[in-house]
Amino acid sequence: MALDVASRARFNLERAAVLLLDETQLGMSILVQIVTGLGAKQLYRCASLEEAKAAATEHEIDIAIVDAMAPEGKGYDFVEWLRREAQEPNCYAPVLITTAHTPASDIVRARDCGGHFIIKKPIAPIVMLERIIWVAKAGRPFLFTGTYVGPDRRFRDEGPPDGIGRRREDIARAESAAKAAAEIATHDIETPPERSAAS
Repeated sequence: MALDVASRARFNLERAAVLLLDETQLGMSILVQIVTGLGAKQLYRCASLEEAKAAATEHEIDIAIVDAMAPEGKGYDFVEWLRREAQEPNCYAPVLITTAHTPASDIVRARDCGGHFIIKKPIAPIVMLERIIWVAKAGRPFLFTGTYVGPDRRFRDEGPPDGIGRRREDIARAESAAKAAAEIATHDIETPPERSAAS
């Protein structure tokens, strides 16, 4: 996921409004150092779910960096709230979720709450920069369903899986239809139309 040096050299958060959510002073201090090092000047520092909701309601934000705040998972709750209840354009803001623990269940929860990326602590500034640039360049479409609101969780569009269940039959039918269409097209090209006796 490493980005080229030119992309990193041109990147600057100077005009971005950044919401930071971390309940610990040390965690907040590290986030502030990283994003100010990337040029950010307009920061909304939040130590609780309530402060983050208030900041996202009162101010337009360009990106949110949210600590998962385990074990209660209040960071995930904020992201779900941001996606479902915050006003535009904040509901579309890129969200990076930070956490010291990355069991599969936390990664799934970060993905399912509407976060763009999960970043494992300790956070290296270059990793934060690369994730922010990745999100800015990727432009993943937003999905709105009954159970999920957030960026498309698929990073690649690879088509249907090979030979799994119903899709194997769908592919076979599509291949059969393509062959039939090709035969008809070939027949039309090779067989000139019949001329009537009057011509």
